[in-house]
Amino acid sequence: MDIKCLCWATDSAAWYENEREVGQAILDFCRTSATPRGDVFYTTKLKLNNGYENVKKAIQRSLDACALGYIDLYLVHGPIGGPEARRESWRAICDFQKEHPGLLRSIGISNFGIRHMKDIIESDRPLPAVHQIDLHPFMARTDIVAFSKQYGMILQAWGPLVRGYRFDHPTLTRLSGKHKKDVAQTLLRYSLEKKHTVNVPISARLKGYVPLPKSASKQRIVSNNEGLVTDWDPTDCA
Repeated sequence: MDIKCLCWATDSAAWYENEREVGQAILDFCRTSATPRGDVFYTTKLKLNNGYENVKKAIQRSLDACALGYIDLYLVHGPIGGPEARRESWRAICDFQKEHPGLLRSIGISNFGIRHMKDIIESDRPLPAVHQIDLHPFMARTDIVAFSKQYGMILQAWGPLVRGYRFDHPTLTRLSGKHKKDVAQTLLRYSLEKKHTVNVPISARLKGYVPLPKSASKQRIVSNNEGLVTDWDPTDCA
């Protein structure tokens, strides 16, 4: 299966304190390469679930900081704060999207557990389009994946390369050697496709995650269940 890149994707967040820098980098790239803004998919995230009006102000700050004119995907960064705080954040995001057409192209959630998603689903608001979460062969999250898909959410895997923690895993090195691929490429394939089965259409084999690999190596950028947590994991918070 050939996977072709249709656009450039960037991931940012208020928590990372990099929205202004990422936005400027995108504008510089578009200008110097003659790339249309529409060919760059920009994601950023809400830092705090701290009340309806505060969330609306946070959205506007993110728009002002990136200076890109609009945000392609805006996510609730995490479920921390309790049920009411989650519901208020989602209500604010949905209302902002409705009140300001075109400024938030898509909206979603990140790092939510099933009971956190239920708070959103039962709020009688639009459903999240995307759920961005740590997904890789050593953190399959089968229950969360199934629940997200049940409600039509696209899964984004923010830790598809396991931060390099398992690049020497014997199964990965064996598979990579067999197929003459880098271990990173093998891990990315996990996000895209289920176990290969002969005579099964490829549409039935697709896992359908959107992997978000990160690397400081130019070579790897170009070549792009143990319950292993590679960063934070708030999926079981209150």
